[in-house]
Amino acid sequence: MIILGAGGFAKEVLEVIHQIEPDCGLHFYDDTSWDLDMLFERYPVLHSISDLNEYLAESDRRFALGVGNPAVREKLFRMGEKLGGEACSVISPYAQIGKHGNKIDVGCSIMTGVIVTTEVNIEQGVLINLNCTIGHNVRIGEFSELSPGVNVSGNCTIESGCSIGTNATILPGIKVGRMATVGAGAVVTKDVPENTVVVGNPAKLLKKN
Repeated sequence: MIILGAGGFAKEVLEVIHQIEPDCGLHFYDDTSWDLDMLFERYPVLHSISDLNEYLAESDRRFALGVGNPAVREKLFRMGEKLGGEACSVISPYAQIGKHGNKIDVGCSIMTGVIVTTEVNIEQGVLINLNCTIGHNVRIGEFSELSPGVNVSGNCTIESGCSIGTNATILPGIKVGRMATVGAGAVVTKDVPENTVVVGNPAKLLKKN
């Protein structure tokens, strides 16, 4: 498997993969850190599209997303698929995923301490970071990012490309519009329009993206 990205979050994905498969052989891809050839003196880092294409064609078609930003996650996901790769979800064995009605699409990252209750639809490429809690009947749109400690109450909808800040709380029945940003620690008590930034307790509009 190859992890697309080689920065801080990619290292966290590496830890989760090792929770699942300790001896898994891994590579990384990073087209920004050209001076980084090995990670932890063990894992090769590829830098060019041609090297990535060769790896996916000849070594292992599986790839995982190792970045947090929603737009970059989508960019790398599309690139991996275009090169013939197979997007894999990385789900920590220390996450608690309910047994009833949950759907997790490809390319997701679900980290240690996450709780997903019941009838939750997590679309492709979503990141749910450490210690998040997702209530019943929630939909999280593709490539959205939930930072550590986010609490999403029941019957909420988070549309695609959203970024929810650390320890934010989304109250029951709320809809967060496409590509909206919720600031760290915000308490969202009413719907958030698309392409906006909200902050505070209760969350209020700061600006439009």
